[in-house]
Amino acid sequence: MLTLFIIIPLFGAFVIFLVGKYSKNISYFMGWIVPAFLSVLALSLVGTKETLTYQIGGWVQPLGITLVGDGLSLFFLPVINIIVFAAAVFSIPYIEKYTSKWIYFALFLVMQASMNAVVLTGDIFNLFIWIEVGGLASYALVCYKVEPEALESSFKYAVLNSVGLLFVLFGIGLLYAYTSTLNMAEIGRILHERPNLKLVGFVTVLFFTGFGLKSAIVPFHSWLPDAHSSAPSPVSALLSGVLIKSLGIYTLLRIMFNVFGFNLYISKLFIFLGLLSIITGGILAIYQKDMKRLLAYSTISQVGYIIFSFGLGTPLGMFAGFFHLVNHAAAKSLLFLTSGAVLHVTGEREMGKLGGLREKMPVTAFTSMVGSMSVSGVPPFGGFWSKLVIIIAAVQAREFLGASVAVGISIVTLAYYLKLQKNVFFGELKPVWNNIKEAPWMMCFSMILLAILCIGLGALLLPGVRAVFITPAVNVLAGGMQYCNAVLRI
Repeated sequence: MLTLFIIIPLFGAFVIFLVGKYSKNISYFMGWIVPAFLSVLALSLVGTKETLTYQIGGWVQPLGITLVGDGLSLFFLPVINIIVFAAAVFSIPYIEKYTSKWIYFALFLVMQASMNAVVLTGDIFNLFIWIEVGGLASYALVCYKVEPEALESSFKYAVLNSVGLLFVLFGIGLLYAYTSTLNMAEIGRILHERPNLKLVGFVTVLFFTGFGLKSAIVPFHSWLPDAHSSAPSPVSALLSGVLIKSLGIYTLLRIMFNVFGFNLYISKLFIFLGLLSIITGGILAIYQKDMKRLLAYSTISQVGYIIFSFGLGTPLGMFAGFFHLVNHAAAKSLLFLTSGAVLHVTGEREMGKLGGLREKMPVTAFTSMVGSMSVSGVPPFGGFWSKLVIIIAAVQAREFLGASVAVGISIVTLAYYLKLQKNVFFGELKPVWNNIKEAPWMMCFSMILLAILCIGLGALLLPGVRAVFITPAVNVLAGGMQYCNAVLRI
């Protein structure tokens, strides 16, 4: 079953490449039916207690490529595929004004396959390959509009991320030279039996540089504001909602917790970079006039909350990190889609030129408010509960400075989202927008779906829901090297 998450979107992309040029309806159909099916399949696997493994080609471990479906992988799969589904449905009317729609949806499914493959593979070089595949698809989608700004942003994104992946490749080479294997579980087992602190310390720095670029952690964040603001809005939703989490945050968590083994050195790195990202992203977001750039800098800040939470190294901190990750995925994807709806109808991104759109776009205005309040941490939305747990976990771990920063930047976050709401949806409607109307119903469907998630994700605090969805992921990280034994069946 694990192979379906990779094979089906690749097959869908292949079908679109073959016939999509001649029938846009096939591109549209494959574009939404594939993520819809995989969303259902991913949800059906939630709560699986055993570690699922599959040997591609029938090779015996540690030879060949192993697919691993444990609590951590099965946590990410529904998040990825549900957000891809919402963005795909939103894309159908959104890209009507563009040409080569079949290329868009084919790349969309390739990016979905790459994210699924990254969270499922147990082979570190295979992980690198799928990150490259996902990167190539995202570079092309960022510049899909083929405008000077988009081309420049995509080039910057491609160059910086390619340089980061060179650090990752160098680190993989050093690990292979020492362990003679690419199986992550086997690497972890060998490093546990024959520790080499200098090697692990050096490779940790290399991986933090490479995967930090994918995660958009400060100071590796400079590509994100340009790429997110220039890309088509559904692509921005994917980049912010799930791509940086699956290709960046997931890889850091898997390697640092389950392969190297979490320690004080790694903990301090997580906490320092997390707090730096929280502060930098939050402050820079205040000064933005472009609503998509504001959302991009907000992403940097919120990723900082997630990284900081995992750096605490406590079960409550890990729970808070996963809780905020899924809340941010839903809320930020929603906000990029609402900004896309405004851009689709008005053609304008600068907040000062908008205003009063609530009268003409009530669904977009309501869902944007829901997303804004969730990211800002306003009750009763999901983001409030996840930020509350982060603060409690920080106090419990005696990281009082981190808890204070989390509270302070939450207030700043609320301030710039109120600014966005005031300048875009409230106030007096400018005469130039008198003839606009609400976004198409497929866009509204995606926005309403994500708004419902933002409202209902607080239910993850309920013991029964938590035990099925988040606790297995927490147990995988808390178990550390037990991942190696589970995969190798030791």
